[in-house]
Amino acid sequence: MILHKVKVYPSKIALPKKKQLAWKIAEIASDNAKLNNDAIEMSINRIIDNASVAIASLNRNSVMSAREMAKSHLRNSGSTLFGFSSKIKFDAEWAAWANGTAVRELDFHDTFLAADYSHPGDNIPPLIAVGEKLKKSGVDLLRGIITAYEVQVNLVKGICLHKHKIDHIAHLGPSVAAGIGSMLRLNTETIYQAVQQALHVTISTRQSRKGEISSWKAYAPAHAGKLAIEAVDRAMRGEGAPSPIYEGEDSFIARILDGKSANYNVPLPKKNEPKKAILETYTKEYSAEYQAQALIDIGKKLNKRIQDLKSIKKIDIYTSHHTHFVIGTGANDPQKMSPNASRETLDHSIMYIFAVALEDADWHHIKSYTKARANKKSTIKLWKSITTHEDKKWTKKYHHPDPKKKSFGARIVVTLNNGKKISEELERADAHPYGARPFTRKNYIKKFRTLTENIISKKESDRFLKSVQNLKKLKKGNLDKLNIEVGKKYLKNNNKKGIF
Repeated sequence: MILHKVKVYPSKIALPKKKQLAWKIAEIASDNAKLNNDAIEMSINRIIDNASVAIASLNRNSVMSAREMAKSHLRNSGSTLFGFSSKIKFDAEWAAWANGTAVRELDFHDTFLAADYSHPGDNIPPLIAVGEKLKKSGVDLLRGIITAYEVQVNLVKGICLHKHKIDHIAHLGPSVAAGIGSMLRLNTETIYQAVQQALHVTISTRQSRKGEISSWKAYAPAHAGKLAIEAVDRAMRGEGAPSPIYEGEDSFIARILDGKSANYNVPLPKKNEPKKAILETYTKEYSAEYQAQALIDIGKKLNKRIQDLKSIKKIDIYTSHHTHFVIGTGANDPQKMSPNASRETLDHSIMYIFAVALEDADWHHIKSYTKARANKKSTIKLWKSITTHEDKKWTKKYHHPDPKKKSFGARIVVTLNNGKKISEELERADAHPYGARPFTRKNYIKKFRTLTENIISKKESDRFLKSVQNLKKLKKGNLDKLNIEVGKKYLKNNNKKGIF
């Protein structure tokens, strides 16, 4: 790996193209690095994971709306939509939009956390859509996915967006563009322009994840993927981009992030070095914000230790800066304590999540979020008793450079009415790669079968799992085998009319 220093340069200093971060990203996207076998297998795991959560969300409002929009963009030769027959094709960018929304809706796919946040599985829908449209092979797709993960993970390590209240999709646009460029074997110059364009058009604020969180949280990465596809298309036609997009005097960094005195260090593999960043990412066992995964595990354990939950006086959660200020009481969002909050808000409230996990010793992607569940009196009482605190020890662990020592957990102290204190702590979720029971292929398959049960047939389930696990051997033009069909009667429609 090479650590690239990134800073702002005044216009009077013409920064050579080859010293710009976008060019360095494009160089590794266009190299001939051998694909790492473990990275290949993890890519297959993540395609299975994405399909699981996408199929489970097909009849949720945001997904229905995205699908209705995509349905207006039929093509004779194009890309597939989750749920529909693979014989029906749509515009690649609109397929990416609908499928990306389905993947993101339940907040239940993979994650990577470092200087900033990310859900790198969001790269996969636009890559599959373009791969289908241009009849690429399974190996082509794998190369693109592995590159996209590499770029996003390393941008997330080096550049913090959250500090400036910029949504993390600003790292997703460039990673999708780089992944598509790698999949299509585009030259460095074309990918360089596409990466810059993709960043320029995918910058948005974090208000989408603040206060009363709306369905835009599900749409945001799908929109970034769609815009990245269009950026690559323009770059392939010879169009340029704002440059240098990272280092320029009026660039992304200069005007939106740390400003003219900025100094970032972004790691990237050497040219032709195998890309393995996907192996540092982790999926979710539970449908909730990633920092909540370990706390759900703790809640399940404490349920067995505390015989009478009514005896609880208060609960204190000592955790990292990000957990406290984003999904804890440090966010100062009243909605995070409201039984009538949206599902999107509740899955960003560690107070609600921990209260339910403690009561139920379980977590369910639907049942744990119902209005009835959120309004249960005993839950509300527990919920209101919870306070989170930043503990610098946990913040340091959260940012540890060694993936084996990085943690997203907490120490929880439960105080009973009689003054007795019961504590429990966990550094990382049980399902984390370095947790008590890391997810393996069989866990991904189990998650897929659980979430798609009663939605797709066993025959379709078996067919998809066989195809995806054979991805390395899928020939050109066969990527539509990664699509999943459901019965026509299952799919619901959003009958509200729009422009399309």
